[in-house]
Amino acid sequence: MMKQPALFVSHGAPNLILKDDDNCRFFRDLGQSLTRPAAIVCISAHWDTDEPLTSGVDLPPTIHDFSGFEAELYATRYPCPGQPALAARIADSLVAAGILCFVSEHRGIDHGAWVPLKLMFPAADVPVVQLSIQTDRDTRHHYNLGRALAPLRQENILIIGSGGATHNLREFGRYPIDAPPVAYAAAFDEWLAERIERNAVNDLLDYRDLGPEARRNHPSEDHILPLFAPLGAAAGKTGGRRIQHRIEYGILSMAAFAWGL
Repeated sequence: MMKQPALFVSHGAPNLILKDDDNCRFFRDLGQSLTRPAAIVCISAHWDTDEPLTSGVDLPPTIHDFSGFEAELYATRYPCPGQPALAARIADSLVAAGILCFVSEHRGIDHGAWVPLKLMFPAADVPVVQLSIQTDRDTRHHYNLGRALAPLRQENILIIGSGGATHNLREFGRYPIDAPPVAYAAAFDEWLAERIERNAVNDLLDYRDLGPEARRNHPSEDHILPLFAPLGAAAGKTGGRRIQHRIEYGILSMAAFAWGL
């Protein structure tokens, strides 16, 4: 059976799908480069719960969890199927690994998942199951979530963490979209890529203390925690590689990484 890679992508703003820029082309090309997966497990920055939850809905609704964007976005749907049996299996796998997990029977697909997936798999014909993050828990917790997901890769199931390689919205708007990379964001972006490529797992798990200006790049951890699930799904066996390298607005990295691609 085909083995799928594990991916981390920086999903950007929801109106990414209304553009035709380098980011859009990256996601389209990435989708076309992949063997069609049997299912997708997405760990998104935009589903944060006290305990891990999986989305066990047959036809998950499209969640428009944002405001202030173009009207066209609110009419956009990503009508992918769910896969309740896979959601239940993931929950069971996490429980077996000592991580309490439940299945949500009503959760839809948030924009951290459907924005990149609409570009990668526009037919919306691949089943999608989401797994929530827990911002009150550390990187190792999310790495262990990924380790529990690792066997799914052998079954043609694609694992995607969706967040942002840098995500300081407190300073967003200081620079135009095409501004040169600001030093603190560029330094963290390069540190992250270098550690991923040489498989420095412990450094990555301790990024908050070791990464240059880590807290400035990630005042909150919601957009970096999804990185640790695909890192865990790689099981520490191989380094990843950067497959997208771009910084917008001076401080927002759109970096993406792949393990096993």
